[in-house]
Amino acid sequence: MRAYERLINYTKYETASLSGSDTCPSTPSQLEFGKALVEEMKQLGIKDAAMDENGYVFGTIAANTPNWSGSVIGFISHMDVVRDVPYQNVKPRLVQNYDGGDILLNADKNIVLNPQEFDTLKKYVGCDLVVTDGTTLLGADDKAGLAEILTMAEKLQQNPEIKHGTIKIGFTPDEEIGRGADLFDVKRFGADFAYTVDGAAFGEVEYETFNAASAKVTIEGVNIHPGSAKDKMKNSMLIAMEFNSMLPENERPEHTEKYEGFFHLNSMEGNVDRTVLDYIIRDHDLEKLEQRKTLIEQITKKLNEKYGEDTVRLEMRDQYYNMAEKIKPHWHLIETAYEAVKELGGTPCSEPVRGGTDGSRLSFMELPCPNLGTGSHNHHGKMEYACVQAMDQCVELLIKIAEKYGQKKK
Repeated sequence: MRAYERLINYTKYETASLSGSDTCPSTPSQLEFGKALVEEMKQLGIKDAAMDENGYVFGTIAANTPNWSGSVIGFISHMDVVRDVPYQNVKPRLVQNYDGGDILLNADKNIVLNPQEFDTLKKYVGCDLVVTDGTTLLGADDKAGLAEILTMAEKLQQNPEIKHGTIKIGFTPDEEIGRGADLFDVKRFGADFAYTVDGAAFGEVEYETFNAASAKVTIEGVNIHPGSAKDKMKNSMLIAMEFNSMLPENERPEHTEKYEGFFHLNSMEGNVDRTVLDYIIRDHDLEKLEQRKTLIEQITKKLNEKYGEDTVRLEMRDQYYNMAEKIKPHWHLIETAYEAVKELGGTPCSEPVRGGTDGSRLSFMELPCPNLGTGSHNHHGKMEYACVQAMDQCVELLIKIAEKYGQKKK
C-alpha cells in the first residue's frame, strides 16, 4: 500500500483533540484510532505493537544488519488533528496529473484551491494531489506522517535486503493541544535518537522551533443595570479590549515571519461580568520570550492599579523550548538527513519552525528529535492537501535514514 492510500483511509477517524479535557488522550476517538494502528502494525509484522494506558502507541522493527551495534533510531508522529477547523466527515479525493491551474474543490459552494493564493502548488505540476471538498481539513497534519512511517515499516518488512538497525515507532495523542509529549514514556520507547515526521515539504529538516508560553487572562467586571451604572459598572469586555490594545500591534502572527516572535490572541469569551483571553506567546530567542512574558505581567499590574486589585488575573506557563539547544550537540541527525535527501535527488532545507512539534519537548526529555517533512501543505485549514509523489519520497527518506543508522557504529 502507498502512503497516500493510508492517509485517505485514516481520514475516516475523527481524531480532534480537546484542550478542556482532563483525560489522556483528550478524546476517545484517538483511542479508537490508536487501536486500529496497533492492529495494522501487527499485520505488518511488528509483533510488540501496543498502546499504553494513556493512548501512546509503540512498536519495534528489529535490526536485520548482521552483528549490528549502532544507535537505535525512532520515528514519531501524532494521531490528533485540530478542532478549530471542521474535522468531521472528511471527503478526500485524488486529483491526478495536476495541471498547474485552479482546483475546484466544491462546485456547489464554489470553493477553489488556487496557486495564486497557495504558491506551493506550483512545484507539483504533473503530480497527483490528495484534496478535500473544501469544507474540512484533510488531517495530513499528522496522518501523513503516520502513513509514511507505516509504509516505511511495510517496505522494510517486504524487502529484507534493505539492511537497518533497530527502529522504534511512536505515535502520540494530543500534540495539537500541546500535550503530545506529556506522558510519552521515553524509556519504554527505547530509542537513542528520533525524528518527528510532522512537517510540510519533502526535504525539510527542521531543528529550530519557537520557545513557547501560554497566558490565560481572566478579567472580573461588575455588572450594573445600564440605567444606573454611572461610576459603578466595570465592563470586563472593555477592559479586555484595553488589555489587548496595550500589546504591540505589529507583533502579531499576521505581521511576523522567520525569527520574529509574536503575541497571538487565540480565543476570547466573555460578557460584562467576566471575560477570558487566551494567548500564545512565541519567540525563537528565549530571552525575548521572557521579555514578552514580562510585558504581559506589567500590563496586568497596570490594569489592576487602574481598576482595582484582582480585576485582572494572569495564569502563565511555559509550554516548550527551542530544540536547537538539544539538537546541535547531536548534529549527525541533521547531517544524516541532509545526506539522505540529497541521495534521493532533493535539496535539504532548514527553516526556523514557527511553531513546535512533539520533538521540541522530547528533545528536552533527552530524546534529541528534529523534524522531517511529510509532503503535505496548508495544515490547519480547509485548503490542506498532500502530494502523492512527495509522500512517496518521504517514505524513501525514512528508509534511507534507517539504512544509514544501520551502518553507523554506536
